[in-house]
Amino acid sequence: MSLNSKRKKELRKLQARANNLWESQQLLVGEAGVIAREAGRQLGNFSREQVIPGVQAGYGKYAAPYVDKSKKYSKQVLAEKVVPTAGAVVGSALSVWDAAGDTRARLASGKGFVMPDATTYAKKADKYGAQASKRLASKLAVLDPPKRGIGAGGVIAIILGVAATVGVLYAAWQTLRADDELWVADDPLRAPDA
Repeated sequence: MSLNSKRKKELRKLQARANNLWESQQLLVGEAGVIAREAGRQLGNFSREQVIPGVQAGYGKYAAPYVDKSKKYSKQVLAEKVVPTAGAVVGSALSVWDAAGDTRARLASGKGFVMPDATTYAKKADKYGAQASKRLASKLAVLDPPKRGIGAGGVIAIILGVAATVGVLYAAWQTLRADDELWVADDPLRAPDA
């Protein structure tokens, strides 16, 4: 297929325009990528500086008191209601087990069936209940983390506080020291004494 020179010239111009358009689109895509990365970075900064502190403040103001209160209440219920009740149930079950064992032993020895002594088994139930309550309480005590003293953050805060105090005191001393050049005359119209 043969093209005349006019068509070849038009095709070359079209190809040059297409190449220029392609280059400008590549530059535009590159700039759009730079803008998108910067927008992502700014969004991260905004989230770190505005959103997260707001969420933490809201949690601290609205939710944390209720969470702490419910945590304390659940520990109280567990320690005052559940553990003693479970201890009493376990103690009663063990005393019934002992009564059945004693009855089996008497029947096996040929002494026959005698009514069990209620006071003996009540004492055993109390003893087993107290033991079970102590075991449950000791296992639940493991769940509470031990209280610790001041940590590294507290030490750093104390050091920064002391440094800030020293800085303020030094600035005050520099301001109030007795340099005659630093003091301004009380009456600006009167000449200073020589």
